[in-house]
Amino acid sequence: MSSSTLTDRAEVADGYRAGRTLPVRVELVRQLKRRRTFVMFGVLAALPFVLLVAFQLGGGPGSGNSNVNLMDTATLSGANFAAVNLFASAGFLLVIPVALFCGDTVASEAGWSSLRYLLAAPVPRARLLWSKLVVGLTLSLAAMILLPVLALAVGTAAYGWGPLELPTGSSLSAGTAAQRLVITVAYIFVSQLVTAALAFWLSTKTDAPLGAVGGAVGLTIVGNVLDEVTALGDWRDFLPAHWQYAWLDAVRPDLDWSDMIQGTSLSITLALVLFALAFRGFARKDVVS
Repeated sequence: MSSSTLTDRAEVADGYRAGRTLPVRVELVRQLKRRRTFVMFGVLAALPFVLLVAFQLGGGPGSGNSNVNLMDTATLSGANFAAVNLFASAGFLLVIPVALFCGDTVASEAGWSSLRYLLAAPVPRARLLWSKLVVGLTLSLAAMILLPVLALAVGTAAYGWGPLELPTGSSLSAGTAAQRLVITVAYIFVSQLVTAALAFWLSTKTDAPLGAVGGAVGLTIVGNVLDEVTALGDWRDFLPAHWQYAWLDAVRPDLDWSDMIQGTSLSITLALVLFALAFRGFARKDVVS
């Protein structure tokens, strides 16, 4: 008997509520117990300590360099150290947890041959995808929050609590800096929604988690490479990678929203299209694994 037939019969059973199947909290606990979750959070938690050791051994960032940029201010305060951690990881490292948590979620169930049993539980397909998507995005956001929070703690312990010193010579008070870091994390998360949606869509198309995760990371890298091709001119404005560092406008004396608004609009639009493709395709997919 097919899983769809079982689902249809269960929908008329006494006490059955589709919205109660596969609760988000149950899926969250399942994903938190997985080894790859611990490994990914461990890697992100280690980055501040790695940079701290690197700065201690190397004599501080920017040694022997007359050009001053955000990286060169890392040792001036805990806020600077947190901002530098975000700057160092936003382009690639933070892409990996997003692709992993959103790309591995459905494909891994198919790879374990447990997907059809979830659908026969019976869990409606849309409900299953919704639970997995919410958990994937939640873990992605948690990863992006963990890094700056831990970096702020490590940086404050090593370099003290103080204002965010800017490469231009000006500074932001500690309170303002904290607000700007919140804006930065929020924007980085929104800008990564395209990677999340791409990974999630690929996850509904393949039984190989590595294919979904690797495909999303690979296409994100391709986008970064294309953004470096200046011959594309204004076409680069349609690449999410073109706006990935728009958050730098948040760590300036005068906050400028223009680039962040454009990047947010593009990211959300592309993500909604990919999420819709994932739900539409999975609703028609013949699940045999």
